[in-house]
Formats: sequence, structure tokens, C-alpha cells
Amino acid sequence: MDGSGLWLIGLGPGDLNQMSISAQSAAKSAEYRFLEGYTALLPLEEMNKLESVIGTWDLRMRSSVEHPEELLDLAQEHRVALLVVGDPLQATTHVDLQLRCLQRGIPCHVEHGISITTIVTGAAGLQSYRFGRQCTFAYPYGDYLPTSPLEVILENKERGLHTLALLDLDPTGMGEGNQIPMTPQIAVDVLLKMASKLEVDVDDWLLVLCSDMGTKDARVAVGTTQDIASVSGGRIHCLLIPAELHDVEEAALARW
Repeated sequence: MDGSGLWLIGLGPGDLNQMSISAQSAAKSAEYRFLEGYTALLPLEEMNKLESVIGTWDLRMRSSVEHPEELLDLAQEHRVALLVVGDPLQATTHVDLQLRCLQRGIPCHVEHGISITTIVTGAAGLQSYRFGRQCTFAYPYGDYLPTSPLEVILENKERGLHTLALLDLDPTGMGEGNQIPMTPQIAVDVLLKMASKLEVDVDDWLLVLCSDMGTKDARVAVGTTQDIASVSGGRIHCLLIPAELHDVEEAALARW
């Protein structure tokens, strides 16, 4: 890791043991290390271990990453590592950092990591090439609740494609801390409210809940909206909404 620049480093899905050797080496060699804490969350147990794995670090939230002048000023003269749970280029915010580095002539390097989007499809038993567009269930803000996630799901279903729905981490929408990852119960409530707005019956839909994937606490649950809403425990969740299942997929989901 020679010279100054910005290193975008993937930590993997939430278990530091799954961080690549190359990523660990790049992080250890940095003069400044910042954990990006708003597009994804590192479990507290792993966060407490992080310093012993890569060295001292500071937390950076949304405003300092989306307005990265301080970060880029440092990278102009020093080796700076931005640590991201999952893969660092999964979020467009980090692609924007690459472009800003290019504009300022700052070297930008990427150490990829395992992402939730590469884990959940096969881990649950669905065929990865049968997935359509992803969507995100956002927390409602007062009476405002966008229906675009359900519209994406319906479009995918019409084309015979499954959907990965990521769940919001921050009820404030500000990305400045105190995140509260969306629970299965709230996710189902959001789905039902969207369905009511669009006059769609989703009560009997088959849903797949994936919790803490890529960690020792990984868990998969399959059921209707009522079944999934009753699931408790876990930290970070996402939903898979299958289209019509192939025989192998149906047998694979039956394991759960």
C-alpha cells in the first residue's frame, strides 16, 4: 500500500473472519481508518474486535461521506481507508467517492468484500439468475409511504422473477447515528400498507426472511406475511419475495 490515496475496503457481511487477507492488509497499512456507519451496520461484537484486526479507527456517518471534502483532503496527502460493511461499491455513495477522487487526481483503490446481495439468493435456495430489480422498504415518515418497492415486486413477479427487498436501517432517514434496523414485523406492516394503497392482496404471498446472513447467527424463515411478522430476534434482516418457484427451488425452501 504505497503512497497517498483513498482505499475503499469491504469488511464482508458482518463477520470479520470473512474479510479478505488483501483487505486486512490494506486497512492495517492505512494512516487513517474510518468505518462508514450508515449504509450498513457491523454487529457490536465485531465492532469491538475491529481495532484488534486492523488498528484504530473512527466512525463516519452520512454527512461526512456524502460531503467528503475532509476525507479527500486527507487522502490527498495520506493513506486513508474507508471501511464498509459488505462490498464498498454496493452503494452509489461510494461510487461517487471514486468519481470525486478521479476529479481531484487522488488515487482510489478498492478491496471488494462479500455482500448480502451475493449471499442471500443461493443461501435461501433460489436461483440467482431468476432475480429482477432490488428494492428497499423504507420506514414510513408520517403519512408518507412510497409504493415504489411494491411496484418493483409486482413488475418482477409479472416477469417470473424473484425480488430481494432490503430493509431500512434508520427511521430518521438522516444516516447520522442511532440506527434501528427494521424488524420483520415492521417490514410486513410496510408491505401491507403499500398493498392497501395499490389495492393488491399480499396476505397469502410466500415470503423468505433472511436474518444476519454471513454471520454465525444466520437464519432463514419461510411463510406468509402473518408468519414472517411473528419472527423475533436477529439484528439485520432482508426479504425475498419469490415469483413462481421451480421444483428445485420449492424443495430448497422446504428446508426452512
